[in-house]
Amino acid sequence: MKEISEILKAYRIAKKSGKKSALATVVKVEGSSYRQPGARMLVTEDGLLTGAISGGCLEGDALRKALLSIDQQQNKLITYNTTNEDDSEVGLQLGCNGIVHILFEYIDDEQINNPIQLLQQLENDRKDAVILTVFSLRRQAIQIGTILFYRQNSRAICTNEIASVLFTNAAEVLNTKTTLIKKLYDTNENEALLEYISPPISLVIAGAGNDVQPLVKMADILGWQITVGDGRSTHATQSRFPEANRVKVARTEDFLNGIQIDDQTYFVLMTHNYKYDLELLKILASTNCKYIGLLGPKTKLNRMLDDLQDIGITLNEEQLNRIYGPVGLELGAETSEEIALSVVAEIKAIISGKKGTSLKYKTGKIHSTVSYES
Repeated sequence: MKEISEILKAYRIAKKSGKKSALATVVKVEGSSYRQPGARMLVTEDGLLTGAISGGCLEGDALRKALLSIDQQQNKLITYNTTNEDDSEVGLQLGCNGIVHILFEYIDDEQINNPIQLLQQLENDRKDAVILTVFSLRRQAIQIGTILFYRQNSRAICTNEIASVLFTNAAEVLNTKTTLIKKLYDTNENEALLEYISPPISLVIAGAGNDVQPLVKMADILGWQITVGDGRSTHATQSRFPEANRVKVARTEDFLNGIQIDDQTYFVLMTHNYKYDLELLKILASTNCKYIGLLGPKTKLNRMLDDLQDIGITLNEEQLNRIYGPVGLELGAETSEEIALSVVAEIKAIISGKKGTSLKYKTGKIHSTVSYES
């Protein structure tokens, strides 16, 4: 979602300056590739690139193709075959050992619900969504492009009749939270990329000490939405946390005011105030938040659980499984920066459903978030 947000910001700047642009989207990958379907890059007519469709190896040639799309005001599909390092036709010698299909869409500012305007719908609410992009690998085929924005229990935005027959598939993608590529078997041999897009991660940090600052910086790099709260007005200030989306001074009983808790909300308690953390833990344990990280040793968590039990609150197994104390992956972290890295890594692993182990020991493909339906 961060990449999309940056693309939308760059597009607004380009449009204000009267610059034309094109959107490059990875729509299909065969074999290995640095980026997966759904990766995007905006290209403006003066050559400014925002986002990425590879590790940097395709961007140079993609820039030329995007400028051609802008000049001709047409959508184009380009295939990069990196399986043969001696292939002089590509001449990139990428070593990724895969085939990457990239769709270039000219952005017509006058067109209602053009691809950028469909992507802009993602910023309107914190809800899961599906973006549908139709493409064809057949040479000289008309490239339809991005034509549908879909959310459950919301009005879908559809710009092509093809999208109307894929509502069921869009609902399936939303339910399984897995991006799907589907063959349509029409005369144009079209395929559809139904991309699942979740809301940005919401990281809520209780505490505004100096050790919170590197955690906020790292979360900001990842594009997470960050809330910092503390009972001390001298610490909880925007000037101390310029990257945070919101900084609030709050008592424990008011801490959750204005905070929406959903599947993408993660809490870290690091106030260094035992009673403050204890009260928040008591409140959060009764919510549906999936992650409560607690800074400090295991003895601190055990003491908190004992104190809660003394007042008649016994957490069940499901609640205990959502509490991570001590917080973070075991990286040997000691400094504030290292601890922040450990915390961010643990949250990212949980988001992805991984254990945070070394890729050296992984036997399958690194990426497995896209399914293919024939």
